[in-house]
Amino acid sequence: MESELIQNDGKFIWHPYTSQFQAPETIAIVEGKGSKLIDEHGNTYIDAISSWWVTLHGHAHPYIAEKLYQQALKLEQVIFAGFTHPPAVQLASKLVEVLPGNMRKIFFSDNGSTAVEVALKMAVQYWKNQEQKPLASHTIQFDDEQGLSLPVSPTGRNKILALRNSYHGDTFGAMSVSERGVFTKAFHDMLFDVIFIDAPDETTFPTTVEFLEETGEEIACFIYEPLVQGAGGMQMTEPHWLNELLTEVKSKNIICIADEVMTGFGRTGKLFASSYLNETPDIVCLSKGLTGGTMALGVTACTEKIHSAFVNEDKLKTFFHGHSFTANPLACTAALASFDLLMKDECIGQIEKIIDLHILFIEQLKKSDAYAKGFILNPRQCGTIIAFEMKDKHNDYLNPISKKIHRKALKHGVLLRPLGNTVYVLPPYCITPEELNKVYNVIMLIVEEML
Repeated sequence: MESELIQNDGKFIWHPYTSQFQAPETIAIVEGKGSKLIDEHGNTYIDAISSWWVTLHGHAHPYIAEKLYQQALKLEQVIFAGFTHPPAVQLASKLVEVLPGNMRKIFFSDNGSTAVEVALKMAVQYWKNQEQKPLASHTIQFDDEQGLSLPVSPTGRNKILALRNSYHGDTFGAMSVSERGVFTKAFHDMLFDVIFIDAPDETTFPTTVEFLEETGEEIACFIYEPLVQGAGGMQMTEPHWLNELLTEVKSKNIICIADEVMTGFGRTGKLFASSYLNETPDIVCLSKGLTGGTMALGVTACTEKIHSAFVNEDKLKTFFHGHSFTANPLACTAALASFDLLMKDECIGQIEKIIDLHILFIEQLKKSDAYAKGFILNPRQCGTIIAFEMKDKHNDYLNPISKKIHRKALKHGVLLRPLGNTVYVLPPYCITPEELNKVYNVIMLIVEEML
């Protein structure tokens, strides 16, 4: 018998990434503690995917909760145009200190998609703002059909470069720079054109170099997920080849945007995935683990080179972007508290333990009958992330095998949410070795059942 909570959920709520035809029954989670989620019936589930990759330190962490409580009694929200507040300033200062490269300015937004939108707009307007004459000195005409008409950048840099198999969010700009697929299919005729290249390796890199030689001076920016393409199936790129690609891209004076929304804050073993590379980005996008998964917050960080293009007496060179909850004091406070926990030796040690256990499990997968028979494909690991494919007829996000694995894992008290036939584990850092071994054992049990 459905509870009233589940009945009302079915009546009133439209869940994300969920077919509305015969939608599966939801599970009512009423509490979270550490790495576990607890439903209304008292059943517990190990959150092996950090609740969509956001939860760093576990659910309902008392330190973060206490900091939020204290801040809520002081200031919960204030307009961020013309005003500031201590949590935002403190967070920006900390991020500038630890981000790879020479980041100097922090622009706050609401989530990963909006952090990407901000980055793309910054990069494109950077080149538009290179116009020598003040934009305001041009005759600006407003046409009912064409809208506000501004001069095209004299640099000719108006193209955007991205990687195939990428995912950067669900807003229109973020969709445009993402792989064309099931996530974007309904909107293909409304997305702006983007040049897609293969993730770099020994076979694809030479072709990309040739392409950049021909068209590099037309490209405004290059956006990429460093080391791991998340929603694209946890595809992993060797640091060496990504660094080589960035060297070539930077040689053409193309702005580099690192989307670290998923990879940031220790997920790849280092604080940021970009820290594995010699070449650093001009712009970095952050969200997800930024607040430890406690509240929604986005950040777009940039170098002084980028920021300086907007320091101009011409008001039309202003960056016209903002959100009602920009730099929300509570969200910034949660981020500061999460960062405090992240930098403790205890947390760093936990990340190292997860990596060690992941490496052992990857070895176990490679020694299994399922791997020998070709049922398990491409077991891989990067920091606290592991992934592999289950052989099936369909290698896409809509593969029904995902739901089967999800349901089977839940019966054993583990939350997994495969990306199609790609199974992955991306746990909160507080997970114990016993809990992580249970996750591995459940995965192996499911594999053996489906073999």
